[in-house]
Amino acid sequence: MATQDTPQHSQLQSTPATQFAGAAQAPAGPFALPPLPYEPDALAPYVSAETLALHHGKHHRAYVDKANKLVAESNDPDLKDTVVEHIVVRAARNPGLMELFNNAAQAWNHSFFWQCLTPAGRKKPSAALARKIDADLGGLEGFAKKFADAAAKQFGAGWAWLVMDCGKLKVVTTGNADMPLVHGQIPLLTLDVWEHAYYLDYQNRRPDYIKAVIQNLLNWEFAEANLEHALGKRA
Repeated sequence: MATQDTPQHSQLQSTPATQFAGAAQAPAGPFALPPLPYEPDALAPYVSAETLALHHGKHHRAYVDKANKLVAESNDPDLKDTVVEHIVVRAARNPGLMELFNNAAQAWNHSFFWQCLTPAGRKKPSAALARKIDADLGGLEGFAKKFADAAAKQFGAGWAWLVMDCGKLKVVTTGNADMPLVHGQIPLLTLDVWEHAYYLDYQNRRPDYIKAVIQNLLNWEFAEANLEHALGKRA
């Protein structure tokens, strides 16, 4: 895990994903399974209620439970921090904590991902984000193509991301549990391309799943909130 460009803790506080990650009541540790921000069948027909039940209720829950168990068993006082991003970054810096990183980062990634989807979102971003996409990614069509290509070509399990990196919007991918925060990037949107995210609905047709989400479910309001946060951090 590359950590030389890991951001400082002060850069990781009070992000929209942090607020969402702590939404569930009385977690048995710093990580919580948040409720979905929509009804389980709200994303159909693009993502079914059955997929969400498996993805959120089984996979995400397992990451949360395992991360909390590993934190509880650790003797490292730096892991008792209740800001979950701090725990993720601490684990990323220490090769001996790879199991914790994998589960903690996946817990964070999924909490972020649920907010990147919406059943009734706008088909395009607002003026401020649209201008950044025009300048950095060649417009909305350019973004959609780059994002879809990146997600489709991510080998094996992983994620496609729209991030802010050194003041520029970029499309990047990460494998397995890896995530932008440990590389000094601020995520705006993500798409989960682990098979459990789509296999019940699309089998091996990952490109069809990617197209359906990009065209119908992206939460541009959430991306805009993350852009404001990113620009505020640079101010």
